[in-house]
Amino acid sequence: MLSIRDISFSMEGRPLFEGASAQIPTGKIVGVVGRNGTGKTTLFRMIRGELPLDGGEIETPRRTRIGGVAQEAPASDDSLLDTVLAADEERAALLAEAETAADPHRIADIQTRLVDIDAHSAEARASAILNGLGFDADAQKQACAEFSGGWRMRVALAAVLFSRPDLLLLDEPTNYLDLEGAMWLENFLARYPATALVISHDRDLLNRAVGGILHLHNRKLTFYTGGYDDFDKLRREKLANQASAAKKQEAVRAHLQSFVDRFRAKATKAKQAQARLKMLSRMEPIAAEIEGGVAPFQFETPKELAPPILSLEDVSVGYGGKPVLSNLSLRIDQDDRIALLGANGEGKSTFAKLISDRLAPMDGDLRAASKLKIGFFAQHQLDELTRGETPIDHIRRLRPELPPAKLRALLGAGGLGADAAESPVENLSGGQKARLLMRLATLDAPQMIILDEPTNHLDIESREALIRGLSDYEGAVILISHDPHLVEAVADRLWLVKDGAVKPFDGDMEDYRTLLISERSGGGNGGGRAAKQAKNAKKSQRRNAASIRKEVAPLRAELKTAEDRVAKLEEMREKIDSRLADPDLYEKGPAEIARLQRKRAEIIAGLERAETMWLEAEERLEAAKMAE
Repeated sequence: MLSIRDISFSMEGRPLFEGASAQIPTGKIVGVVGRNGTGKTTLFRMIRGELPLDGGEIETPRRTRIGGVAQEAPASDDSLLDTVLAADEERAALLAEAETAADPHRIADIQTRLVDIDAHSAEARASAILNGLGFDADAQKQACAEFSGGWRMRVALAAVLFSRPDLLLLDEPTNYLDLEGAMWLENFLARYPATALVISHDRDLLNRAVGGILHLHNRKLTFYTGGYDDFDKLRREKLANQASAAKKQEAVRAHLQSFVDRFRAKATKAKQAQARLKMLSRMEPIAAEIEGGVAPFQFETPKELAPPILSLEDVSVGYGGKPVLSNLSLRIDQDDRIALLGANGEGKSTFAKLISDRLAPMDGDLRAASKLKIGFFAQHQLDELTRGETPIDHIRRLRPELPPAKLRALLGAGGLGADAAESPVENLSGGQKARLLMRLATLDAPQMIILDEPTNHLDIESREALIRGLSDYEGAVILISHDPHLVEAVADRLWLVKDGAVKPFDGDMEDYRTLLISERSGGGNGGGRAAKQAKNAKKSQRRNAASIRKEVAPLRAELKTAEDRVAKLEEMREKIDSRLADPDLYEKGPAEIARLQRKRAEIIAGLERAETMWLEAEERLEAAKMAE
């Protein structure tokens, strides 16, 4: 058992833990959750002994082997398979000793231990892990030095999974995986034979692979049994109960205080007033824990274009004259929500560049609506933000005519508050940078948004806010993401990018998961009974999403018409008021003044009617959204 008892720790004067305690049962797979910046990674460093505690203690059983992912696998000439095999240091040492040992008793001990640790199957196990993380048999023979840093991170993950430490610590392991790798990892962790702590914002992984949730909040640790959805439900109930109890207690306190204030000066009631004062002093206040909401994602409403907004006929695209994707015949409409499936390297990003006009087709016919605007978001753009400049500086380049107040308002609509708007981008968190990029990409009200891994730096609450924002958005969404929950919540259609083609996938995410796990690890969907029970609900939700948006669309249009009408009437009233305030008008005689006053009265009456229609349209839209 991992025992965390009454720990305290501060970093640069800021307390991250104060009297925090938790007990993690041996053999449990536990998800570690909490808002960004609360100290989850710091907790891992303390468990490994890299940071000294200010108080308390962290205790593990004797001889516990603690393992985590290295920064990345070394760029050596060793093959991927040999690099992973070397991670089991005991096996490597025993094999080396077996080659030189002469004592028959020692040789027997070595062979017995090799059997105990299942050394004979090591190569097959290492190969299966590498395959699950996206390396086929040919790639496994290649040297580590031949792969980029991102792929070597996968090798480092494969190495620690193969070594099977007694306590496995994984910090956001899906951030450097594609969707297929993330799904495989879910399945692997669900069957992991030892204890594991996994920091993750991947809701599906936290539901499918873990049996407990360790929540870090307000510098305390709380352990919950079950997956993330179980935790989320209990957490919400706890907050609601606390708020209700605090409200009731406040009412009691107010009643007692009222009695004291009224009667403490009266001799006949003095004793009763004193008794109530004592009751008030003994009443421990119930602190209603406030869960601060995350800022929403808001997208500008695009102008509607005739379908299709984009069509491809026999299109091929690639680099240096060599096609990556060929014979593409597809269409995209403004109400489409499409997720691109497929392993890294198959061409998802190439397809995104093609339809966003960042890469020209080599052959075929690509037609886009003449007024089509496309917003493009990709994680690599985080590195393209200009150091030393603030978000206001970045957005001013796109809207140089606007005053600072309006620029701040535009950033606020994207979830960046005043402090973040004025901070140099290098001081922003990853989530804040992602929000800035999202705002810049969608500022011109595009009819289509292409999102290439938008959630790497977003916590769970921010991912849910993004889902809500995309649900309200009235344009097409093309999504590439390793987060299955995001894909299931946003996409109505799935396109598979594989073997040089892009084709609709005949099935849902659960079907794709089953196919993927079967291909990469020889069977088993790793979903468990709860996942199977949720499948039908998710499938129904996906099928209804498009029709729901179509039902809501006329209400949005009605609201927009009402808003425009109010704005027009207010503009007319301002013009009349300006003329009535002009001294020269009163030299023209009473007839013109009377005419303008009658006109103003008509405008005021019309404005009242328009505002009523606006409020009614807003109420109908909100009611329809609630029914969703």
